Amino acid sequence: MRLFSPRKTTLLFVIRDKTKTPLEYLEPILREDIQKIWDAVPKPQTLKNTPLSEFFNVEVTALSSYEEKEGQFKEQVAELRQRFFHSISPGGLAGDRQGVVPASGFSFSAQQIWRVIKENKDLDLPAHKVMVATVRCEEIANDKLRRLSADEGWLALEEAVQEGPVSGFGKRLSSVLDTYLSEYDMEAVYFDEGVRNAKRKQLESKALDFVYPTYSTLLGHLRSKAFESFKIQLEQSLKKGEGFAASVRTCTQSCMLEFDRGCADAAIRQAKWDASKVREKLRRDIDTEASSVRSVKLSAIIADHEKNLTEALSGPVESLFEVGDEDTWASIRRLLKRETEAAVLKFSTAIAGFEMDQAAVDTMVQNLRSYARNVVVKKAREEAGKVLIRMKDRFSTVFNHDNDSLPRVWTGKEDIRTITKDARAASLRLLSVMAAIRLDEKPDKVESLLFSSLMDGTAAASLPRDRSIGDSVDPLASSMWEEVSPQDKLITPVQCKSLWRQFKAETEYTVTQAISAQEAHKKNNNWMPPPWAILAMAVLGFNEFILLLKNPLYLMILFVAYLLLRALWVQMDIAAEFRHGALPGILSISSKFLPTIMNLIRRLAEEAQGQRPPEASRPQQSLASQSFRYQTPPPAGSSSIPESSVSSNISSSESEFESSGLNLIRRRSTNIPEAESS
Repeated sequence: MRLFSPRKTTLLFVIRDKTKTPLEYLEPILREDIQKIWDAVPKPQTLKNTPLSEFFNVEVTALSSYEEKEGQFKEQVAELRQRFFHSISPGGLAGDRQGVVPASGFSFSAQQIWRVIKENKDLDLPAHKVMVATVRCEEIANDKLRRLSADEGWLALEEAVQEGPVSGFGKRLSSVLDTYLSEYDMEAVYFDEGVRNAKRKQLESKALDFVYPTYSTLLGHLRSKAFESFKIQLEQSLKKGEGFAASVRTCTQSCMLEFDRGCADAAIRQAKWDASKVREKLRRDIDTEASSVRSVKLSAIIADHEKNLTEALSGPVESLFEVGDEDTWASIRRLLKRETEAAVLKFSTAIAGFEMDQAAVDTMVQNLRSYARNVVVKKAREEAGKVLIRMKDRFSTVFNHDNDSLPRVWTGKEDIRTITKDARAASLRLLSVMAAIRLDEKPDKVESLLFSSLMDGTAAASLPRDRSIGDSVDPLASSMWEEVSPQDKLITPVQCKSLWRQFKAETEYTVTQAISAQEAHKKNNNWMPPPWAILAMAVLGFNEFILLLKNPLYLMILFVAYLLLRALWVQMDIAAEFRHGALPGILSISSKFLPTIMNLIRRLAEEAQGQRPPEASRPQQSLASQSFRYQTPPPAGSSSIPESSVSSNISSSESEFESSGLNLIRRRSTNIPEAESS
């Protein structure tokens, strides 16, 4: 198709040793295979769809077996020979006669055919010398490649590379390759030079392709070793306290130099392999690792400073909220500013070694400031949820303690109304402090509004009335505070009103108990008779008083009797015994009367003999009386807290009086014998 214009050629297929299978069955199979071959043959674009019949006449014939049917075989061969002898006759083997060249033009036709063959390299058949050189050089090259793959030195080198980097890899591999290339040159020296050189290049290329995976593995080991070395050196450098950025630069330069040296040692003379891609990958890995470590270190520094800020702010802020006075938020602002500035200074110093741009540093510092503010805000919201408990604690502290922080004793002289008002004002002030966040120093009217609405009681009278509705406008009937932004709101006005109502209900019992304790104290300590009774006693007992003045001995006896009775009164704590009722008091006094008399007599006797009375008996007796008093159940409706305060006060005063009375008795008893002796 390339040399000539389309013309038919006869393809005669001769089947030897025909069997019993009919030729009609064999011929279609053979033609089908021929058609497949034709379809697979590459054709010029102009003849791409040309059928096989345009170029070939396909014929199939069969010959009998020469061994079995020799005569028939010879007859069929003679007939076939005649078809070749008369090929150009009608029905002969020759195809059409369109491309027949006359004998006079044969020389020119042959020259043209030869020119086309020379121009078309696919049709150019090599010389015999070239063909022999091609075959032999290829055989030699294949043999050297096979021996290279089985070489012990190469196998040992390949196995060593699988374990890790190998020193002197390039020199050792170059020596192995030189050995087999030299052997190829010696054996192929007498063959065609062009073929020999071409096959040598092919051998060298195949050999390099064969050893390149091992070289690539070695580069991978070098990259991994350099990368691990970078991580170790960076960690050690950071432990020494060096700056992060400077450490990264130093370690990167060291590891890249180490990798370059390894690549130079692994290079072979026969190839100029480029390790730049592996080097770039190593550099990317180092940059990624440095970025990861940088993020971890920065996160650790940020977390550490945030933790320090939390510890520095949470406790003090909570303490300031517990105080809850008018300077609370000012103190919190000063605390926040002081701790934030200190943390920012330390943080800036800590990240100086990272050598970040100023914009990133400013962003991180701003985030740290925001975190500090959020700590205070979070703590404020947390404390706002416990404001009712704080208010009750504040009320209890102010109500039950005086200005010196001592427990208050309800003796009847205290103004409970004023104390209650002060305690509620302190609690309401705490509520006003917790109502909104005041970190921006913006003035507001939360406290004045709460006091005017909940404490003064004048707001309702002064509120304007809506004529259409007829109800007063409640300033706390709102979900927002004036001059307070929504994000700074902690407790809404409506919630404040509800909390105040609940607070008053839960503290009302404490006020009631204080009033009850005050009334009980007045009753228990009012032992004096009425004034008219005192006047009657003075008039009716005037004669007896004159009698006592005339006879001082009676007066002395009465005074001693008074001291003894007073001592018994104090020792037995009669006032406390009768406080719980008449019957329990009588029973308690009757059980302690005789032991108390014996105790007093024993003391007087010991005092008269000059011995010091034991001090342990009185506290034990007092402790016994107190334990009996506390074991007696209190009457219903009495307050346990104020009553205990009153009892402790009475006990202390009675103890003092008891001591003074006993001392007077002792002095008087010692003076009587002296008077008698004189």
